[in-house]
Amino acid sequence: MKRNNSIDVMRGLVMIIMPLDHVRDLLHITSLSQSPTDLTTTTPALFFTRWVTHLCAPTFVFLSGTSAFLSMNAKKDLAATRHFLLSRGIWLVLLEFTLVNFGIWFDPHFNVLIFEVIAAIGVGFLILSLLLKLPPRTVGLIGGLIVALHALVSLIPVPENVVLKVLLSLFSPMAFPYGSGKLFLMGYPLVPWLGIMLIGYGAGYFFESTENGQRRIFLKLGLLSLGLFLALRVVNIYGDSVNWATNKNLLYTLLSFVNVTKYPPSLQFCLLFLGIMFLILSRVQGLKNGYVDRISVYGKTPLFYFLVHWYLIHPLVFVMVFLQGFKSSDLVFGSNFGRPKTGSGVELWAIYLIWVFIVLVMYPLCQWYGNYKERHKEQTWLRYI
Repeated sequence: MKRNNSIDVMRGLVMIIMPLDHVRDLLHITSLSQSPTDLTTTTPALFFTRWVTHLCAPTFVFLSGTSAFLSMNAKKDLAATRHFLLSRGIWLVLLEFTLVNFGIWFDPHFNVLIFEVIAAIGVGFLILSLLLKLPPRTVGLIGGLIVALHALVSLIPVPENVVLKVLLSLFSPMAFPYGSGKLFLMGYPLVPWLGIMLIGYGAGYFFESTENGQRRIFLKLGLLSLGLFLALRVVNIYGDSVNWATNKNLLYTLLSFVNVTKYPPSLQFCLLFLGIMFLILSRVQGLKNGYVDRISVYGKTPLFYFLVHWYLIHPLVFVMVFLQGFKSSDLVFGSNFGRPKTGSGVELWAIYLIWVFIVLVMYPLCQWYGNYKERHKEQTWLRYI
């Protein structure tokens, strides 16, 4: 299948942005005690450091659905596409609960297991494999209805019991204690993220238009999405679990207005960040220059990048805490990432320096791996990383 350069560039952009949030999570001085989007305690710089990375997950999930459509359309082989989605879906779930979870926590006891974006894409592929006989537009419509209506589930009064809690975890984040002192976190509830993937699959047709056609389509979709977001946000009734409010000054009121809910991804969250994604796609379509070529290097190897970058960032946690005078006996694993309970961390300016360092180090690694995949297409296992 011929690669779609705009998809590689879009993925590359979010791959560049993504480590900023992970570096902040693991290394920032307040990340263990403060939410960067809590307007009562945050600063504008910290808020936007977190907010800009909201673009990453919906873009990954949407384009995963799009890539599935383009692959099936190129092969004209439903059975082969279904087999690939099933096998890749299972593989992604296994990766989530092994290499990814260890990379996040560096805890050999796996006291905390978290279901995040890689598992959400993996299970999404499993479900999408069962829908391939449906017309893509129907699949996209199902996805749109899920994104628009999944919040209504929270309005249904249900008694408290384990079975219903498990079912509700498909719609909203939940925590489940298990074993001896262990915790399973449903960080990316399956249903709303599945909706985004199905929309991406249904939108696959747009990526087969001419370059000019794609520019027009994505510009219209971006403006429509952002227009709907603005309309819903101004009305302040439906589409997000947290309404915006007038704050202590104009800037913080603006922060409140754009402070939409990611966990689970609300309708307004999806409209805002998918709208931004569509506008970027309309700009990068057909764009060719040295910067675009470099950005696409990251976008051609997204899973490789995602796996490796954790193993670059997390050792820096231990470098940081030991340089700050802590001992190995001070380290707390699990939700602390191996950091001491208090007193460790670096300021926001250092977070940006470390982020740039991670992105720069990942470039030659992604370039090498992308070239290796290109030279060894006969090795089918390379399709899975």
